[in-house]
Amino acid sequence: MQGKLIICAAPSGSGKSTIVKYLQEETDLDLRFSVSATTRPPRGDETDGEQYFFLSQAQFDEHVRGGDFVEYEEVYPGKFYGTLKSQVDKQLADGQNIIFDVDVKGALNIKKIYGKQALSLFIQPPSVEELRRRLEGRGTDAPEIIEERLRKAEYELSFASQFDEIIINDNLQVAEVEAESLVSDFLQE
Repeated sequence: MQGKLIICAAPSGSGKSTIVKYLQEETDLDLRFSVSATTRPPRGDETDGEQYFFLSQAQFDEHVRGGDFVEYEEVYPGKFYGTLKSQVDKQLADGQNIIFDVDVKGALNIKKIYGKQALSLFIQPPSVEELRRRLEGRGTDAPEIIEERLRKAEYELSFASQFDEIIINDNLQVAEVEAESLVSDFLQE
């Protein structure tokens, strides 16, 4: 049986990664990450093809030119990450359900490519003010970084209506259960 895709996107601080982790670790849903490609070198005992496909910048650029990625991004200066369509297609053919924790544009691109085989979820904070409170509460970013994240969040929020479902995360446990229900229903279709 062909697998399906679950795509989660959200502004920074909305709880997306926490919800993705919940879906993978705290539910009976069998969701796998797709092995991504990166231009960064392996760390520790990371193995090519297991944690990542480790590519040179030239190899990565060749894949970009070839249209081989369903999404890619320069996450840090000079460090690119992307998801190869061939890897996604292989996992889907193997019957795996794949979950993505990606930026808004990457999410919309994956949805465009896979259509009804994908469920796109937008995790939305209750307000920009609450998002500011969460980002400041983390204590990990300088004020100018927080302002930059908030500007980006306002831009990203403008894309919410293009997603299949919007989950407003004003209570994490409620948002997790809502996400689990939506994903479970989608996988049973």
